[in-house]
Amino acid sequence: MTASYVYSRPGRVAPGTAAKVRAAADRLGYPGPHPGARSLRRGRAGSLGVILGERLTYAFDDPQAARFLTGVAEICAAEGVGLTLVPTTGAASDVQRVAEAVVDGFVVWTTSDDDPVLDAVAASGLPAVVHAGPARPGLPVVGIDDRAAAAAIGRLAFAGAARPVVLGFPVNRGRARALVTGLPGPAVTYPVTRHRWDGFLDAWRETGGAPAGLRVAVCPANATAHGEAFADDLFRGDDPPDSIAAMSDELALGALRAAAANGRGVPGDVAITGWDDSDAAAPAGLTTLRQSLRDQGKRCARIALGHPRPAPTQDPPTWQVIQRMSTLPGATAGGGSLVAGG
Repeated sequence: MTASYVYSRPGRVAPGTAAKVRAAADRLGYPGPHPGARSLRRGRAGSLGVILGERLTYAFDDPQAARFLTGVAEICAAEGVGLTLVPTTGAASDVQRVAEAVVDGFVVWTTSDDDPVLDAVAASGLPAVVHAGPARPGLPVVGIDDRAAAAAIGRLAFAGAARPVVLGFPVNRGRARALVTGLPGPAVTYPVTRHRWDGFLDAWRETGGAPAGLRVAVCPANATAHGEAFADDLFRGDDPPDSIAAMSDELALGALRAAAANGRGVPGDVAITGWDDSDAAAPAGLTTLRQSLRDQGKRCARIALGHPRPAPTQDPPTWQVIQRMSTLPGATAGGGSLVAGG
């Protein structure tokens, strides 16, 4: 019992006695109680699982994922629990990896409607939450109204435009590069992509445009290089865009590079908008949409650690349109929350 107290309740053992026990353990090569056995006894793992739905390096490469994870980590630190990143690859082993994760709850980074990982999370019976969708019975969703936000910033992007383009996220887990028009169909299984596409269409319709007149340049990943390459192809084509509404700042920054390389003035020749108000947006003069992914990460972590779930109308995640130099100064966001200059 004395030896057990040294490791489990050291305050109940005299310092001299504890030193003797630890010295004996060192001689025997005993490292102390096994963490796995300890977690079984306590009925908790002491860690929160975050399922990325991306390669592991995405957590460190993508500025918005890093902001979100910072919020999650802040709550984990306050609660004294660890953080376990659970990357998925689209392989059959993803479900098993989730089922075997030794965690007390799950936060799922936005994924596709048909991702089997969602069913594995629900089947675990652990507290869980999905960031930005998709929704599942028993799995709450935390995120902004992407459609309303896209409509607001789309009004700035498409003001006076005749040849608009949306520079978008992948539409499904196939991540194929494509240039499409019209309404998002059943193949668009990422809800974030679908909702933002719908919102940009709403803004385009307000100008009198038809869905067929709004091109959507689907990028295989959210990366500046992909945004730059696709925008460069469009600028060099027969019908170069005069406005680009990007689904992220990374894609928008790539479009700004492509515009400069092709001698296109911003916003005179082409208006460009982003999304998330990353650290690089203000220096680039990028009109963008600001949301607090850090706050959303904190909210997700609280839910996944079993805190009472806030009502949908209680302090919902907010967003603001930040108007800078990359859109025409006379344009307005309409019903959105607009901040000039950022």
